[in-house]
Amino acid sequence: MSQDLRDGEAPTYDLVGVGFGPSNLALAIALDEHNARAGADADVSALFFERQAQFGWHRGMLIDDATMQVSFLKDLVTLRNPTSEFSFLAYLHSRDRLVDFINQKSLFPLRVEFHDYLEWAAGRFDEQVRYGHEVIELRPVWRDGEVVHFEVVARPTGHDAAPVVCRARNVVFGVGMEPNLPDGVTLTERVWHNRDLLARVDELGERAPERFAVVGAGQSAAEVTKYLHDRFPRADVCAVFSRYGYSPSDDSPFANRIFDPDAVDQFFTAPDDVKRMILDYHGNTNYSVVDPELIDELYRRLYQEKVLGEQRLRIYNVSRLAEVVEADDGVRATVESLTTREKSVLDCDVLVYATGYRPTDPLRLLGEAGTLCRRDGAGEIRVGRDYRVVSEAELRCGVYLQGSTEHTHGISSSLLSNTVVRAGEILQSIVARRSADLPSHPYALSR
Repeated sequence: MSQDLRDGEAPTYDLVGVGFGPSNLALAIALDEHNARAGADADVSALFFERQAQFGWHRGMLIDDATMQVSFLKDLVTLRNPTSEFSFLAYLHSRDRLVDFINQKSLFPLRVEFHDYLEWAAGRFDEQVRYGHEVIELRPVWRDGEVVHFEVVARPTGHDAAPVVCRARNVVFGVGMEPNLPDGVTLTERVWHNRDLLARVDELGERAPERFAVVGAGQSAAEVTKYLHDRFPRADVCAVFSRYGYSPSDDSPFANRIFDPDAVDQFFTAPDDVKRMILDYHGNTNYSVVDPELIDELYRRLYQEKVLGEQRLRIYNVSRLAEVVEADDGVRATVESLTTREKSVLDCDVLVYATGYRPTDPLRLLGEAGTLCRRDGAGEIRVGRDYRVVSEAELRCGVYLQGSTEHTHGISSSLLSNTVVRAGEILQSIVARRSADLPSHPYALSR
């Protein structure tokens, strides 16, 4: 349920979402299904702000043949409510592709198909989402010495219209992460982050680049390397990374239990040293690793080119970028071997950083109210099991995090694997705090 934002009024919502990617989309679905069961008297009202002009999730990496790395059953709803009309299977049925998908005998859809599923689901919530609006401030509303609401101030992007304002009893941050770039790096027309890959390639137009350099050793870096090698059949593609080779991801059944909902409970209650041990042990399920099939394909190409004497794919392993100098006609990248200190100069048309992402500090929008949120000895935000930020008693308004909780909830905090369960738990927390009489469920509100 949403309310109109009219001039001079500040409507109040039970929940305001900052960002509308997969995490807050899953929350919107959980809320919709709750409201359908609860009746008008128990409705949870909500509004979401998204700075993009339309729904989009990693559009720059929607490479035609790239597949998801999680099962389609870890969609926006199935782990919480397998009978939901928002499931990936319901989407396939609506597109008349259910039988065809079954016949291909795969748990992993194409990334472009899963993105279409996300858009299909997001389209059901257009009235509750203000696209093209960036939240720039959360003003605390005090009453009798307590913060009872936040005034959410959202600025329209791309034009000079006045900001819109509403009030929130609870704020849920689903802002995603920002590109992780080396210190001093600025993105330009010739220095890219893989986030913008496809849009940047389209901007090249009829130009025929002669050489690309790709920095990074993870799945995205390998995908970018393969894509550019395919897309520009006359160009050299140079992969630069500090490892000896691409490391395979651990996709084995036992290791994948690190993404189970119960694993979040175990991680949350574990001592700090055990938390660090778990993250160290199982980082190879997600970080700086590559699907084995893609590793094999890149090595096959590398060897084939050596046999044919026409080498375009070049690997600079155990190496780092020592210097990057951009000119009008390209980028000069100096690559230094970490073992021999020998340096190679690569004159490139484009340098692509596929160096991952890092979390943002969601509390930066809270202003003075941010001081009411507690942090641990390492300066990390303290977060409850229900993803609500731990705060001083004066902050009655709920602040919830979708992401930025790896230190408390484990490796799945920013991944799709646990999105639907987390969204249900957040909504359950909001509803339970409003009325202690509502039934509880370990994963969400649906039964």
